[in-house]
Amino acid sequence: MQSELILDNEKRVAQGSATFERRHPITNNVVTTAAAGGVKDATAAADSAGTAFKTWRHSTPSDRRRILLKAADALEGKTPEFIETMAAEIGASALWAGFNVFLAATAFREAASMTTQIQGETIPTDKPGALSMTVRQPVGVILSIVPWNGPVVLAARAIAYPLMCGNAVVFRASEASPRTHMLVAEALVEAGLPPGVLNFLTNAPQDAPEVIDALIAHKAVRRINFTGSTKVGRIIAQKAAVHLKRCLLELGGKSPLVVLKDANIDDAVKAAVFGSFLYQGQICMSTERIVVDESIADEFVAKFAAQTRNLPSGDPMTNPQCVIGPMMSKDSGPRLNALIDDALAKGAKLACGGRADGATMPATIVDHVTRQMKIFDEETFGPVTTIVRVNGDAEAIAAANDTAYGLSAAVFCKDVMRALNVALQIDTGACHVNGATVQNEAQAPYGGTKDSGYGRFDGRAVIDEFTELKWITIEPAGQQYPV
Repeated sequence: MQSELILDNEKRVAQGSATFERRHPITNNVVTTAAAGGVKDATAAADSAGTAFKTWRHSTPSDRRRILLKAADALEGKTPEFIETMAAEIGASALWAGFNVFLAATAFREAASMTTQIQGETIPTDKPGALSMTVRQPVGVILSIVPWNGPVVLAARAIAYPLMCGNAVVFRASEASPRTHMLVAEALVEAGLPPGVLNFLTNAPQDAPEVIDALIAHKAVRRINFTGSTKVGRIIAQKAAVHLKRCLLELGGKSPLVVLKDANIDDAVKAAVFGSFLYQGQICMSTERIVVDESIADEFVAKFAAQTRNLPSGDPMTNPQCVIGPMMSKDSGPRLNALIDDALAKGAKLACGGRADGATMPATIVDHVTRQMKIFDEETFGPVTTIVRVNGDAEAIAAANDTAYGLSAAVFCKDVMRALNVALQIDTGACHVNGATVQNEAQAPYGGTKDSGYGRFDGRAVIDEFTELKWITIEPAGQQYPV
């Protein structure tokens, strides 16, 4: 497969015709040859977006709505190509790829519905005959940096919402999924987005620091939204702060699923399997810690392990219906094995699964995990989850909050008001009562607390992220001033 840059709605090679390769994590075969954009390409993309913004900012809500709705349709029309490409580039099953496209199309349609909801307000004033009000205006060029793990939906929200608000976008794709991300950009071109309003950029992994530095520093870029690891998010935030540019950061997670002693165990097990092992646990909301009351822990773990052992595994390129595919990188295996070895040496037990072989790993449950083990709070980002046993609601809340992260959570309990009380005390950006930690709806605000970042995608919250609030007064002639 080939992936090129898209600037001013035209596909082009990088300056100097530089390329890089994305290889399959197991076979090491080249799956995509992509344009390796450099600083000159990045500057050209930002320059173009800055010019296009001057016109796009004045587009009408109906203009934006029409294009966003067409983009949703174009994305859905590419579903078979997304399934094929995501299987090759990132080991995604047909289920995960199709789910991505569905959520992405939903995000574009939700953005289309909000083009008329970007509103200010009138403000009471002490000046007789004056009108005081606020308006919301687009900010300029948005730098959107998107990861590989949910490549279609994460790209969609990083593009649709800035465009909805009248901004232009430089979309910097992941080095691991360049062709997948290019398909998203193509959908916008097909939808009729004017040239330069969205420019698509890829770069070789070793060139990322200088390319990102150039984009953050570019005078046309006014906001940065980044989805990815907490480690890189901190670097992005620090670089943006030097230029006094605001960020929206959606970072790592260690999402807890809390199972209280009167929970419906079968329902909790279903949510645990889905949340822990969908796309090999490589989702920021993946259930990486299951906090279970010790009175029901044995029954829960037995049922959870039994269902987990039945999950089909394989390579989505040859078996699109498998649930557990290869991890994104062969380097994930040694990292996860070290966490498992540390936990077992300190008293944990394997309920099912086992160690990884490069990018291949069975669905794994590590039971009897305690605070002294590295896996307790280190993000695994693979097909492995942990069981933390507690005694009572207070210990469950404390264990759920005993983490640097705060993205998503879930609570299972038949007493809904009791579950709500627990949910309100868990320090996360989202918490689902009797549901899985992995959830997304385009009309609901999504983001984290603590080391999971700040800012919110989706819902009306994005209007604040991608507009400037301006105070305007209209005052009568003939005013008198004290000086």
